[in-house]
Amino acid sequence: MNLFSDFHDRISRIVQSLDLQAKDGGTLDLSRITVEPPRDPSHGDLATNAAMVLAKPVGTAPRALAERIAEALRAEPDVIAVDVAGPGFVNLRLAPSFWQLQLAGILKRGQDFGRSTVGGGRKVNVEYVSANPTGPMHVGHCRGAVVGDSLANLLGFAGFDVTKEYYINDAGVQIDVLGRSVMLRYREALGEEIGEIPSGLYPGDYLKPVGQALAKEFGRSLLDGPEDDALAIVKDRTINAMMAMIREDLALLNVHHEVFFSERTLHADNAKAIRAAVNDLTLAGHIYKGKLPPPKGELPEDWEDREQTLFRSTEVGDDIDRPLIKSDGSYTYFAADVAYLKDKVSRGFGELIFILGADHGGYVKRLEALAKAVTGGKVELSVLLCQLVKLLRNGEPVRMSKRAGEFVTLRDVVEEVGRDPIRFMMLYRKSDAPLDFDFAKVTEQSKDNPVFYVQYASARTHSVFRQAREQMGAIDTSRETLAAAVSKLEDSGELALVAKLSEYPRLIEQAALSREPHRLAFYLYDLASAFHAHWNRGNDQPDLRFVKVTEPELTVARLGLVQAVSDVLTSGLALIGAEAPKEMR
Repeated sequence: MNLFSDFHDRISRIVQSLDLQAKDGGTLDLSRITVEPPRDPSHGDLATNAAMVLAKPVGTAPRALAERIAEALRAEPDVIAVDVAGPGFVNLRLAPSFWQLQLAGILKRGQDFGRSTVGGGRKVNVEYVSANPTGPMHVGHCRGAVVGDSLANLLGFAGFDVTKEYYINDAGVQIDVLGRSVMLRYREALGEEIGEIPSGLYPGDYLKPVGQALAKEFGRSLLDGPEDDALAIVKDRTINAMMAMIREDLALLNVHHEVFFSERTLHADNAKAIRAAVNDLTLAGHIYKGKLPPPKGELPEDWEDREQTLFRSTEVGDDIDRPLIKSDGSYTYFAADVAYLKDKVSRGFGELIFILGADHGGYVKRLEALAKAVTGGKVELSVLLCQLVKLLRNGEPVRMSKRAGEFVTLRDVVEEVGRDPIRFMMLYRKSDAPLDFDFAKVTEQSKDNPVFYVQYASARTHSVFRQAREQMGAIDTSRETLAAAVSKLEDSGELALVAKLSEYPRLIEQAALSREPHRLAFYLYDLASAFHAHWNRGNDQPDLRFVKVTEPELTVARLGLVQAVSDVLTSGLALIGAEAPKEMR
């Protein structure tokens, strides 16, 4: 039910019927034709650039070609007016009967309206959050969690086969540090005086319960055996405890992953998975022995002034070649990335999406290069970077650290403002733009608070039905009855609201294909604004109110419009991960 795709097809057929010939004798590229809402609604309901993108290849003036296309469009049964504007845009105005049929179709599909098959069942892996399991989630993880989860929901709604994945960084130096930190808390739980936590270890109080649980399970036995054996047990128990905490924190935000992939599995059995992945790259000619020049600025941790095993990543788009084996014979972190990406590919994913913080911008080219090398360019890889979030209260920076150490926890923020404001507002800016999150603004009940404004629109739709039942008693509001009545809608404001609803399928496809879930939040705000505006028109003009006791058939038709608004708001908010309330308290 994507009317823009429908008219794209109609206009393409019209262009083909004009028997236009490209100057170079080739085939005209019709894919550049767009059909979209005009920026200024007074110009019409739809606008197309067909004449402007085809004029040059055909060798004619854009306005002249636009007039030919416009003339053919005037014969379309759903079109009541066609104008040529500016350098060659063609603007269309559609008949009221067309919008009435659109609304009937929306009502029949309900909350499935907007669901698309554009993804074609393509398998997509969306990896997001993937925080080190060294403590509770902090607010720095929040934006990536919301962007990744909402994007995955959106892709699923657009017809992709999506897997939500979390990569557990449970190997490496930070896990050793975590283990030593918990050993101190374990000794503390046994009654020892541990003093101030040494620099370099994790100081948060959240590790105390882990130490207490170890003391309860093992008594003093972990101090009696070899330290390495004790640390192995401590690290295992601690990772499990931290991941349980992380899952709980994410659940507060309505984020639920389907796959939790452990980095430790790549290092198991003498790093069998990593060795196999590196061997594959070697056989493909992507590995060589050589020395890297010292990079400019601060030296990265994995740079060594020696001959080493290198991934020839510059040949597949990276800035520098990447080391795979350290001087002690162990594999670099990037070598684990090689094995992990190979594992994803082996699971049949045709596209890999990574949601990373802005401080991981340096990973983009190396991951893209790795995907080209491992898959021969057959698997698409994309990275979305999320800029920092600045927490404010009435414009002043927030300090909320409790038991976590030196950072603001995600749980702190959710407990203060609620899940829905966080999820909506984290999408109310494009992910690569900085975001100010003001506690006062996201909880105020006003038009200036987007999430309140959208949820208030949802509550208002339900209040209309309550009002109808109160004033008119038993009234048939089944979807079939509502859809059958929509021919009564003729007011320009009502039809404009249908037009805004009709943009939803196009919005879903565009947001999914461009990997831009923020578009959904913007659309929902615009839809809510249109609904509130029409509500206000009814306050000024009683004849436009949704419920007219003296005209039951018109009331049923208007209830159909309200139901459609409710369906789209509910659908869109669900994709964002927020509720569509039936009333506001």
